[in-house]
Amino acid sequence: MQSFVVMQGQTYQEEKELGIIWSLQQDSSGKERHSRLRMIEVNEGDRLFHYVKGNIVAISVAKTGCQIAGKPSTMPNHEHTDDNGYLVELDYHELEVPVNVRSKFEEILPLLPIKYSPFQADANGNQGYLYPCNEELSIKLLEIIGDLNIYRVDEEQLELAIGTVLRTERNTFVPMITETEGELKTKIRLGQKKFRAGLIPLWNHKCVLCEIELPVLLRASYSKPWKDSTDVEKVDPHNGVLLCCNHDALYKNGFIAFDGQGRLHISSQIPEEDYEKYSIHPKMKIARNAENKPYFKWHKRNLFIE
Repeated sequence: MQSFVVMQGQTYQEEKELGIIWSLQQDSSGKERHSRLRMIEVNEGDRLFHYVKGNIVAISVAKTGCQIAGKPSTMPNHEHTDDNGYLVELDYHELEVPVNVRSKFEEILPLLPIKYSPFQADANGNQGYLYPCNEELSIKLLEIIGDLNIYRVDEEQLELAIGTVLRTERNTFVPMITETEGELKTKIRLGQKKFRAGLIPLWNHKCVLCEIELPVLLRASYSKPWKDSTDVEKVDPHNGVLLCCNHDALYKNGFIAFDGQGRLHISSQIPEEDYEKYSIHPKMKIARNAENKPYFKWHKRNLFIE
């Protein structure tokens, strides 16, 4: 199962009523954009978060994979181009309480990928139609949606109003949310377990910087984080390094990095007089594998704080 964020705006109401999402194959300039081409990645059972004017207003489940189809006759023609497009049939679940992304952005921001993020750093939506939504971000959105739409106790529920109870019994929304969250958490747990099991022997079961060997203190530290990795990269044991919990925190937050040769780089935010406290020094070099090189370079380029 994959997750996506679809940026609908003025097309939302028509598409919801039709139970679809639909996108032209090309934009008004005649080019195929990544956010349109991503439509062909949608498969039956995938989940989509629907973003309209600053709010996530619905979740849907894909009933079909992507199909090539003309624009439905009931949809207005906002773009003067060929009507050939991509179509996916969906089962929409509209939220009673939409999620305002800006109001929850402190929780959302750390989980956004560096590339192809649906949201900008100022909490506005990016231009485009369909964006990938990694498992960690999906879980966070589901938690926020659940807090607003499932777990909030109001006076009507406290009084066990018959209408509320009946609506809850008929609602397919709650089991869909629960099933989605459970499947995503399982994927992360199994993926990270596989990643750790493959990574530990590559580094001789000890921290590459301080040589601590106590398993409870060791972390399989990602070079390219889960949120930015492909499905293959998420379980590739070369996409990381074995570090103690202290060095893991430094690496994860960009205070240290390794270059393609395995040399340690230390952020200028760590004073030289503190190097001994952290058990690091600039002449350190680790025995990296050739397969580590592209991941180390990605980490140094995107996460390291100079």
